[in-house]
Amino acid sequence: MVRPRLCRRVRFNPDVTYFKPRGIPLTELEETILNVDEFEAVRLKDLEGLEQEECAKKMNISQPTFHRMVISARKKIADAIVNGKAIRIEGGNFNMVKPQRRGLGLWRGRRSAIK
Repeated sequence: MVRPRLCRRVRFNPDVTYFKPRGIPLTELEETILNVDEFEAVRLKDLEGLEQEECAKKMNISQPTFHRMVISARKKIADAIVNGKAIRIEGGNFNMVKPQRRGLGLWRGRRSAIK
């Protein structure tokens, strides 16, 4: 029996979800689908520069799963760039979570009224 897949945590919802090569009509392009969770993996590892273990914890997955995900995403991105394909960011198995604020406890930085 196959273990059910965990939903990956994603903290960044991309505003731009489609990229295409310039000068080629959309009707002539092949598309590569990059899942939102793969996009988040590349963002955490390559843009934020975090270690794989830390990225995996943030996404609520194991480090080997994170590694496979980031390799898959990089391969899709490279294929699109080299072969002139469009990239569509959509789908995947994820939950959108709000980023946590640091340094703000119960009183949200305000002084306690209790002395």
